[in-house]
Amino acid sequence: MGRRWSSILLVVLLLGLSSSPLVETPLEDIETVAFSSSNLALSFSNGPDVNEDITGLHSLTFSMTGYANVSSLLLEISSDGNAWTTVKNITSAPWLTYFDSTAYSNGSYTLRATAWDDDVNEAVVASSGTFNIVNQVPVITIFTALNAAVGTGNSASDRAWFDIESDGSLAYRWGASDDDISYASISNVPGPGAPSNDGPSSLSYGWDWSSGSMSEGTWNSRITVYDDSSLSASQTLFIGIDRTGPTLSGVTVGDGAAWQKSSQVTLSGLINNADDGQGSGVSATEYSFDGTTWTSTTSDSLTLTLAEGVHTLSFRSIDRVGNIGATIQTNVQVDESIPEAIGWTVDELTTSRIEPANVSFSAVDDGSGIDTANSYIQFGFDSNGVGESPDLSSNWMLASSSGLSGSVGLASWATKSRQYLMFRAVVVDNAGNEYISSPSSYQILPGLDLYWNATQTNLDRLIVRPGETSGIVTITSLLESNQNYGGSVVVRLESAPADRTSSVSWTVMESRTLDSGTLSDSQEELIWNYTVPQTGQFDLRLVIDNVNVIDEYDEGNNFNHMVVTGAGIGSPGLVPSFAPSVVLILLTGFALALLQRRTRD
Repeated sequence: MGRRWSSILLVVLLLGLSSSPLVETPLEDIETVAFSSSNLALSFSNGPDVNEDITGLHSLTFSMTGYANVSSLLLEISSDGNAWTTVKNITSAPWLTYFDSTAYSNGSYTLRATAWDDDVNEAVVASSGTFNIVNQVPVITIFTALNAAVGTGNSASDRAWFDIESDGSLAYRWGASDDDISYASISNVPGPGAPSNDGPSSLSYGWDWSSGSMSEGTWNSRITVYDDSSLSASQTLFIGIDRTGPTLSGVTVGDGAAWQKSSQVTLSGLINNADDGQGSGVSATEYSFDGTTWTSTTSDSLTLTLAEGVHTLSFRSIDRVGNIGATIQTNVQVDESIPEAIGWTVDELTTSRIEPANVSFSAVDDGSGIDTANSYIQFGFDSNGVGESPDLSSNWMLASSSGLSGSVGLASWATKSRQYLMFRAVVVDNAGNEYISSPSSYQILPGLDLYWNATQTNLDRLIVRPGETSGIVTITSLLESNQNYGGSVVVRLESAPADRTSSVSWTVMESRTLDSGTLSDSQEELIWNYTVPQTGQFDLRLVIDNVNVIDEYDEGNNFNHMVVTGAGIGSPGLVPSFAPSVVLILLTGFALALLQRRTRD
């Protein structure tokens, strides 16, 4: 009784627990942690800093650490942190630019740099501190260097170039408009050292600068003019002694196609596409597979042996004094392999077909991909389905003008019975590699097919006593056609001993000719009688069109085989009755009674 009450209390307790509502944590309370898959760390390495006052032209450089393939760096500015305006989009190294604060109204601003990492297709963002633009007069009216060999110095692409010796001098001149100009300073001049300030006690409006070691190179000489109101303006003069490296506009790969079908790839325009401007001239171009190890060539064209795949090559030009230009990258895509065949898909071809037969060919190309516009399928009719070209057609015909799917249409397919429709595919990939498939043949079979319905064709007995009176078996058969057939058909019943040798032929027991139209409804039931002549097993078969007058889709299903056995009374398998005799029952009863009596005793 105690156990029963314990069980009842346990059930009540479980029911109470199951009726209590479960407390679930809402999905929106689950904290999602965002993360970046880029390995790039981006920051401003050269200001502006928080609360820094910016005037004039400000040099901006960026720090990038970590392994990444950066394709562009977008610099933007905002006064409120919401609306951003593009300042500069830098698309190649070096990752630096100049920020002209005079293009913006005075106020507080923030700069934002966004680098795009091609390796992970992801942007990495860095922001500067909030700084102040405090531009006002003075206005610099002139800043130049006299007697430049070429160029104005107004921009990096139009530098003022000098061919002075290492102990020569540069005559800088400047002018400004302001009501309280104090002094001017200059920096970034060929060194070592730099000129002292011009002013404030007196103004020379220039410097004749000679460092005693005017090395070849480029400088972005920068003047800053100050006034007594602690306001300033800056301007940059771009100068060079000789010039930096030439600019390479581009390299032509092979014939200009996106993919090359030969591992021998010719790259051209290495010299002719390089622009040294007014500098010392192009002498060579360097190329690299990894951006680290460089190989030089003085020829305008270069032939390389490349493996299949996509290769990214870096190029840079060098002028006659060794200045190296900006690096450009070019993709070289090589695909030497022909497309690989998968197989054909062809509609069933019979003489009963009315509509065109559809055909398609499947192929893959892991390199440049299939060029479906230049790939096509050809067809023709053949007598035996073998050979390299169709022998019943004068030449190959097009199943599709382009692409790897098409169709073949005929006014009457009935005239092509037992012929073969032969196909071949011409597959071209985007590199120009061509694959021509071996011809494949598909026989055009008759649409009509006669056959015995196997489930409804059988014997009424499998074992009988031989003889005219006891050895008769009845065969019920159902002849069918896959379509309505209006012609006549010859069918017959044949017999042969099951233990016959190969020299023993089938014996025709009965032959019937079904009148034309018998199979107009696609089926006909036939009853056959066969008398087993003697003991032993006999093979029986029903045969359709034994002389193959009718052209059928499948001649192999025109036979239906059966086996019947002739046996005597004592033969195994032939049992006169399954009921036990009365004597046997009585004897069994006496035996059981005697056994029970002995058991009691």
